[in-house]
Amino acid sequence: MKQHTVTDSPYGPLTLVADDGVLCGLYMTGQRHRPPQETFGPRDDTLLAEAKEQLAAYFAGELRQFTLALRLHGTGFQRGVWEQLARIPFGETRSYGELADALGSPRASRAVGLANGRNPVGIIVPCHRVVGSDGSLTGYGGGLDRKRRLLAFEQGTTLF
Repeated sequence: MKQHTVTDSPYGPLTLVADDGVLCGLYMTGQRHRPPQETFGPRDDTLLAEAKEQLAAYFAGELRQFTLALRLHGTGFQRGVWEQLARIPFGETRSYGELADALGSPRASRAVGLANGRNPVGIIVPCHRVVGSDGSLTGYGGGLDRKRRLLAFEQGTTLF
């Protein structure tokens, strides 16, 4: 059964969705590929306390890697991309091509980009850490401004 809660962040409210109590979604206001609100189930603000605590610690600069149980719904390829995203260290970036190489599919950078865009738990699975091959900022479901701010925060150039 799906349920959801909302938590504040420096990037606006974050909607956290649980599937039988396990985090399966984190959505920002106005996020591309955000499922319809009615699919999130009833609101329960006692839900996902650990996720809220880890997000607060991350935004306070006290947490660099999340240790939450996740239930990610996607194709095998998408889940493989999301696993690679989770391996990108705090404050670092990787290109779509580098992720494709890590997956053993060096010609799949476009497919990696599409899977990256469908990441259901942004920030926790850090899709904001993926950049173009020349280091340029490319698409982000939460918007390029949020991506720029998240990367600056992680690289220590600005708090928010």
